[in-house]
Amino acid sequence: MTIGLLKCTEENLVAMVPQVALKLYNEKFQIVCETEAGEASGYSNDLYHEIGAKIASRKEVILSSDIMLTGSEIGLKDLNLMKPDTLLIGKFNGCMGPDHLMALQKHKATAFSLDLLPRSSIAQSMDVLSSLASLSGYKALITAADEYEGYLPMMTTSAGTMPPARVLILGAGVAGLQAIATAKRLGAVVEAFDVRSSVKEEVQSLGAEFIEVEGSIEDDSSGGYAIRQTAEYIKQQKALIHSRACKADIIITTANIPNKKAPILIEKDTVAQMKPGSVIVDMASASGGNCELSRDGEMIVINGVKIIGDSKLYNKMAHQASLLYSNNIHNFLKYLLKDGRENVPYGSDIVSSTLVKSKEAISLHS
Repeated sequence: MTIGLLKCTEENLVAMVPQVALKLYNEKFQIVCETEAGEASGYSNDLYHEIGAKIASRKEVILSSDIMLTGSEIGLKDLNLMKPDTLLIGKFNGCMGPDHLMALQKHKATAFSLDLLPRSSIAQSMDVLSSLASLSGYKALITAADEYEGYLPMMTTSAGTMPPARVLILGAGVAGLQAIATAKRLGAVVEAFDVRSSVKEEVQSLGAEFIEVEGSIEDDSSGGYAIRQTAEYIKQQKALIHSRACKADIIITTANIPNKKAPILIEKDTVAQMKPGSVIVDMASASGGNCELSRDGEMIVINGVKIIGDSKLYNKMAHQASLLYSNNIHNFLKYLLKDGRENVPYGSDIVSSTLVKSKEAISLHS
């Protein structure tokens, strides 16, 4: 079979880096790579050519591929060029428009979105969201530290002692935990908030203080994500976060609820009372933002407070992000094709969860 690598047009990723693509030759695949598919992440055409991959135009890649790999976007024109029964793998945020779905059905093609993987132990090695969130959490703290006009650790000098920076992390998922670990390594005083009491032990194991509001609603079926809370809980949560935010030098927000607007955790009144020179990095800015004033893809300054909205910080670590993404896809491919192309395990939780479908379209495998 031929695997095609498409250039990502909306982010600095490539779906298969050369060293991972090389493994596929041992599994009897051929690779055809779109020209400059890996350029934005530091993988040149020459590196793909050295492992035996063919370099071709986007159209040639699509027309010749049995399996196509990409990032978070795919064009309708691309879908209309596909061969029948093509397998398309990427991270499409769980949805495609009706036109895209119709194009897939027309060509009897099947798309898998790896951002829909279930949070299970068997799927860990394929978990795209966790891989990229870990990088983003690290980069969020580094970005904030770079913008913060002071030391993170306590610093003793001949002119006096500077206290350590106070860092507040809102959301203790994969990204939040990585931000906590990075802040602690840099010597900051760290505290973290999450509605899920189950993460308390992990936060404390990293050396941070866990701050919480009693009475949160938790749901084991939510896949590890936070869920909507009661009005009384939200009122107490706002008061707690406001009091801690006003004392913080750096705030990293990571709270997302799948397929819903991100919860507002830092209101504009809180920003108005924060210390000039403090920094907010909002990692939920693409879905509305945890800070009321955030703008996705921008840094703004309000009363001396820097607010950075960036939901794809992994783009700033594209070389390593592409390596992790490639390993996730390689592991998914091994699972998907373990019994051959004609025996894809559509009944398994991993495959059925990632299969792209919608109410507007008839499922290809119903």
